[in-house]
Amino acid sequence: MSTISEVAAQMKLESPLMAATPVEVRNDALARIREALLANQDDIFAANAADLAAAEEAGVAAPVVKRLRFDDHKLADVCAGITDLIGLPDPVGKTLLARELDEGLVMKRESCPIGVIGVIFEARPDALVQISTLCLKSGNCAILKGGSETANTNRVLFRVIHEAAVAAGLPQGCLHQVEARAEIAELLACDQSVDLLIPRGSNAFVRYIMDNTRIPVMGHADGICHVYVDRDADAGKAARIVVDAKTQYVSVCNAAETLLIDRACAPELVKALVEALQEKGVEVRGTDEVQAIVACEPATDEDWDTEYLALTISVKLVDGVDEAIDHINRHGSHHTDAIVTENDATAARFMQLVDSANVYQNCSTRFADGFRYGFGAEVGISTSKLHARGPVGLDGLVTYKYKIVGDGHIVADYASGVRSFHFRDL
Repeated sequence: MSTISEVAAQMKLESPLMAATPVEVRNDALARIREALLANQDDIFAANAADLAAAEEAGVAAPVVKRLRFDDHKLADVCAGITDLIGLPDPVGKTLLARELDEGLVMKRESCPIGVIGVIFEARPDALVQISTLCLKSGNCAILKGGSETANTNRVLFRVIHEAAVAAGLPQGCLHQVEARAEIAELLACDQSVDLLIPRGSNAFVRYIMDNTRIPVMGHADGICHVYVDRDADAGKAARIVVDAKTQYVSVCNAAETLLIDRACAPELVKALVEALQEKGVEVRGTDEVQAIVACEPATDEDWDTEYLALTISVKLVDGVDEAIDHINRHGSHHTDAIVTENDATAARFMQLVDSANVYQNCSTRFADGFRYGFGAEVGISTSKLHARGPVGLDGLVTYKYKIVGDGHIVADYASGVRSFHFRDL
C-alpha cells in the first residue's frame, strides 16, 4: 500500500493531465457524481446512522452531532450545489491579460488550476462532497481527510464520488482519501508535492495545521463575527438580523459572537434585542451598562475574543460607528461583520473601514457562504489577503501562468537597443 508521500508525489505528476481535462469531461463527472449520490443514498444514510449512533454513545455535544448528520436535506443541498457548479463557467484557461510586448511577441496571463490541494476537515460529511466537486470542476487533484466522527459516511461518499469521476474519464489519481489520523503528519510534510492546504475545523485544529507545515495554508482559525446596531437602525430589522446571525446555526464560523449597540439607541431597543435572544435560549453576557438595562450575565474582557460556537453572545454599548469599527478591528477575526442601519453614509463608512473578508449592511452574518454567494458551494472561508478571501469557490482554486509566443525574439536585441518594447494591450 502506498504511503501518503508516494500518493502525493504521483498526484503531482498527474496534476497537469487533470488540469488539461476538457470542461465537458469535468462537468460530465459532476453530473455522474450527482446521480451516483442519489442512487447510493441508502448506503450513505446507513453509514451516517452508524456515525451518529457512535457520536451519541460517546457523549458528543448536540450542536456537533447536528453537524455530523447527512440526511435527505443535506443530500438535496449538495446535489443542488453540484447542479449549480455544472452551470458555472470554466475557471480554467481564461485569458486574464493579453499584451503585445513588441511586434510578433505576445504575452498572455491565463488561469490554471493550483495543482494538488490537501483538504483536512472536521465533522460535516457534506463538506467532502462540496470540496471534492469544487476541486474537480477547477481541474485540481485533491487529497481529502475527513474527521473520524464521520469515518463511515466519508468512506461511502468518497467511494461513490471517486468511482463516478473515474468512470467519466478523469484520472484515477484525481482524488485520494486519507483515513488514519496518523497520516495527517505525513501529509503536512509533503511540501514538495502538495501545493495548498485548506483546513476546516476548530480554532485549535486550524492553528495546529498552520504551525506544523511548510505548505501554504488557506483558511481561517477563528470566526469571531459581530453585528453592530446603529442609532439609525430599524428596530424590526435589527431583531430579525441579530437573532438569525446568532441562532440560525450556532456551531459555524459565520455565526455572530458579539453584539455591539450604539449608546444613542433607546434603552427599550437594547432590552428588546437582548430579550429576543434570550427567548431563543441564548445566554447573553453584557457589560455593566447592558446589565443596568436588562437582566443578563456579566461579560469579561475574555468574552470579546471568544468564539463560542454555542448559544452564547456578548453584548456591549459603543459610542457610534467609529467605536464599533475600532472594537471589531481589535477583537474580530476578520471573517464577517454586519451593520444594521438605515443611514447609507454610516454603512459605507463601516463597510470601508472594517477590515474583514465579508462586511454587510442590514443582513445576517450567516450569508457568508459559497453556496449563498452563487459559487456552487465552497472549500472554506479565507481571512487571508493573499490569493483568495472570503468564501473560496472556483475562482479561489485557480492561479495563473504567463505564456509568451514570439518569432525568434531574443533579449540581447532589446539590451543593445536594436529593438524596443512598445507594450500594447490587446
